Amino acid sequence: MTLNARIAPLLYLFAGLFGLAGVALAAAAAHGGGDAHLVASASAMCLAHGPTLLALAIGAEKLRTAWLAGLLIGAGTLLFAGDLVALRYAGSGLFPMAAPTGGFAMMFGWLAIAVGAFVRRG
Repeated sequence: MTLNARIAPLLYLFAGLFGLAGVALAAAAAHGGGDAHLVASASAMCLAHGPTLLALAIGAEKLRTAWLAGLLIGAGTLLFAGDLVALRYAGSGLFPMAAPTGGFAMMFGWLAIAVGAFVRRG
């Protein structure tokens, strides 16, 4: 079993959890006051990257870099959205530079998808 095949269930799991969180956070942003823009941004990242992880899981055997892209995008989304939600509801972020670190991880995940276009199956 390839690494992509082994990581696919994890990608499905986080795709579903990010979809759930994205909808819940969108509702919280719509009905919340104060720093609702933080929750709206977290919602947008979850709703954008949940389907991405789903697509990576479905196409894991066709894209050699799916495992790397999925890990980067998943971890990045957790850090980015988690930091914004923590800032909104706990009053402080996860740790200094958590959101930017997550943002860079997501960008590198997308880059891993692009690089996958040039990495051929052996």
